[in-house]
Amino acid sequence: MYICLCNAVTDHDIRREAAAGVQSFAELQARTGCSDCCGCCESEARATLDQAVSQVLCQLPPAAA
Repeated sequence: MYICLCNAVTDHDIRREAAAGVQSFAELQARTGCSDCCGCCESEARATLDQAVSQVLCQLPPAAA
């Protein structure tokens, strides 16, 4: 599903960035351009990133988290 129409960023793109180590919204913006145009998608993009980061952290072994 497209999250940021202005820059064609999908929920899959955001999950992939989280899996690659992105944890902050600022870093997501820098890497994808998400929400740097009209800003209408910011709340959905933040929620998607937060969920993706949580999933990544849950998959890490206890010593790595």
